[in-house]
Amino acid sequence: MDRNNGREAMEKDVAIIGGSAAGLFTAKLLAHQGLNVRVFDAEDSIDPFARTLIVTDRIKDVLGSLCNRAAVNEIHRFELFADGRIATILLQRPDLILERSILIRGLKAQAEASGAKVLTGMRFLSLKPNGEDLTFILLRNGKEDVVEESANIVVGADGASSEVAQSAGWPPRPTASLIQAVVELPKDMSPDTARVWFVPEETPYFFWLIPHSAANGVVGVIGDEERESRTSLERFLEKRSLVPAEFQSAQVSRYTRWVPNHKRIGESDVYLVGDAASHVKLSTVGGLITGFRGALGVAEAILNGGLSREFWSLRHDLNLHLLIRKVLSHFTQADYARLLDLLTPSVMRSLSRFNRDESKKLLLHAFLKEPRLLLLGLRALLHGKLLSS
Repeated sequence: MDRNNGREAMEKDVAIIGGSAAGLFTAKLLAHQGLNVRVFDAEDSIDPFARTLIVTDRIKDVLGSLCNRAAVNEIHRFELFADGRIATILLQRPDLILERSILIRGLKAQAEASGAKVLTGMRFLSLKPNGEDLTFILLRNGKEDVVEESANIVVGADGASSEVAQSAGWPPRPTASLIQAVVELPKDMSPDTARVWFVPEETPYFFWLIPHSAANGVVGVIGDEERESRTSLERFLEKRSLVPAEFQSAQVSRYTRWVPNHKRIGESDVYLVGDAASHVKLSTVGGLITGFRGALGVAEAILNGGLSREFWSLRHDLNLHLLIRKVLSHFTQADYARLLDLLTPSVMRSLSRFNRDESKKLLLHAFLKEPRLLLLGLRALLHGKLLSS
């Protein structure tokens, strides 16, 4: 970090709008470096709904010991299903199953321990330049109690439909609907195994079953609309005689292209992190680790006078996952069956060795082991372009 830029950053104060995972992680990073950091969240308390998440072990590099407290299970193998085919991938480094509510509360505690202030019941309304600061308007406790605050830097961490982004002039981001049902695990299923079904006539993504304990797990799907996703999931559950005990849902961002997550407004700066910035791997619509990487990038930029190596790396990774999703969105059921047929033992070793947060290495090794995988993807992408032309 440049010493002059770092000293200048220390003199600034930061307002983070939204007590999301990415927002609280950003608060911790900046407060730990001595900045004056305040987090404003619309809810009366940081007490998020329960939601089961699956992440690669890269989360350990980002969160350290906190991920151990939030982890409720480990996944050592994946079973992939497509048109009667089954492929089993053994993971050299197990995935972690996290309980989001535990994670959020842990991040809040870390942010506060680092010196950040977390203020709840404060709903963001708008912002405007005011000399060297940004003035932003908040509605306190859902009442007609309008509060004006100011900061040198505002960070929008307020989700897929970010009001900070809208107020600062970013275009609306496309979203997707994630829905999961808590179910009892099938009797033939081990709690260290996750299952994925490719059914393109039902969803361009996939269905999943993730165990979060020895007895229960979540079955989920992603779709464009919540009602459509719910209907699709209910059909899937009925076909497999799975009875939902409760449902979990969320609106998540869909990454469609890299949009700079920094704007200069007057003499001040506005940044976006997490779903507000669409830092989501579109191949799986997973945004926890990429959201944390975006937070690292924002912290680097604030501390280093706008410079961040993390943004460069994150941009390339997100664009690669976008390309993967473009290919898979054109896959038919026969293509998925062909895909599983091409998972030879040597390809399986590559899939076991590298995870989805190492996609460049994973794809390179898989294509070298089985070039027909590349041809399959290119054919689907070309076919999709011909259909859309």
